[in-house]
Amino acid sequence: MAKEKTIYSCTECGGTSAKWLGKCPQCEAWNTLVESVAPSAAPARNRFASLAKTAEVATLGDIEATDMARTPTGIDELDRVLGGGIVDGGVVLIGGDPGIGKSTLLLQALDGLQRRDVSTLYVTGEESGAQVALRSRRLGLDHSQVKVLAEIQLDKILATLAKTRPAIAVIDSIQTVYSDELTSAPGSVAQVRECAAHLTRTAKASGVCIVLVGHVTKEGALAGPRVLEHMVDTVLYFEGDTHSSFRLVRAIKNRFGAVNEIGVFAMTERGLKGVTNPSAIFLSQHSEPVPGSCVLVTLEGTRPMLVEVQALVDSGGPSPRRLSVGLDRDRLAMLLAVLHRHAGIACMDQDVFVNAVGGVRITEPAADLAVMLAITSSLRGKPLPKGFLAFGEVGLAGEVRPAPRGQERLREAAKLGFSVAVVPKANAPKKNDKAFEGLTIHPVERIEQAIELVRSLG
Repeated sequence: MAKEKTIYSCTECGGTSAKWLGKCPQCEAWNTLVESVAPSAAPARNRFASLAKTAEVATLGDIEATDMARTPTGIDELDRVLGGGIVDGGVVLIGGDPGIGKSTLLLQALDGLQRRDVSTLYVTGEESGAQVALRSRRLGLDHSQVKVLAEIQLDKILATLAKTRPAIAVIDSIQTVYSDELTSAPGSVAQVRECAAHLTRTAKASGVCIVLVGHVTKEGALAGPRVLEHMVDTVLYFEGDTHSSFRLVRAIKNRFGAVNEIGVFAMTERGLKGVTNPSAIFLSQHSEPVPGSCVLVTLEGTRPMLVEVQALVDSGGPSPRRLSVGLDRDRLAMLLAVLHRHAGIACMDQDVFVNAVGGVRITEPAADLAVMLAITSSLRGKPLPKGFLAFGEVGLAGEVRPAPRGQERLREAAKLGFSVAVVPKANAPKKNDKAFEGLTIHPVERIEQAIELVRSLG
């Protein structure tokens, strides 16, 4: 019997190599080649010939196009991330750590759609139908009419989709599905890529919206080749600590809506519930102001959200540490250098710890000013005034640059009862604007000006 030929596939780009290499020759990523069985070339010949359709060349102005019709899921936070709801023929990939709530959220969404007479199908490859039914009862979804199929064979799944014609189908998970046309095991790079491609073509041809659940690696990225993210229309990530009751769903890619939108959920005994005012989660409840705490208004997609940044400056040893949770550590080191050079505040012999409350990740540079004021407050041991907030980007020359959509940030702060704001001069609103009543706004142009202003307020 002839020995099966093996190849090595890259988990990042899907490229192949005849032998194992430390670095992928296509994308040059390290330690990404995984051994798999090479597929037979004979049955694959002309497999996709019938799928290729001839098309005429047309100009964009002559092509008739209308906005995509959306079907709301009934879960407002999920609809926000999706861009308003599910789209016919759309393919959504959702990933997250095990046990974080992916299957729970999707089962709740399917039940809500089914109760509004939208046909649904839940394909499970990791559980039996009885296990899914037990979970639905624990979530309080009594007498749910969601159709369930426990199957991992691709051809049977495609046949069921063609027979039942649901409006939305969930495949949980894509790593468990396999095709008989390939000899490799389920979950391999070739199987995941092939099955996802077939399901994507089915969605585009039939108009069914397909949601693929994906496993994640130890680093938190979606397992399998990166080409999987390029094939689908929308990529969602579940974030949050399993020890916390709050979960974030973030859109990384969305062809039908804005990226970097987030939905905030609270895990309860009856499943995931949307949080309408997420700012309450990310603000600590201090009875009195404490040193090292500063509130900023960050933008998550189109939503302004208030987050508390906490800093702790403590005497360090010969090698002081700079640690940050929820913020970029390299940017923290840069801000400390700017603080020393332009404001005369040295932390060279101090340990500096910075944390964003609530487990949220802040990636935008508009958090710079709040981080620097929190560090200064902790170093001096004096709290910032009650109802204080700040935002703005700080450059290497010490200038305070404007943040995008500053007026919306200030409106959100005024709505939640904040009274003092330090903002970039370009973000200062016009005088006599009634939208900011009760909020005293101090515009600044440089970091040393902001430090002196805070000292005078304290």
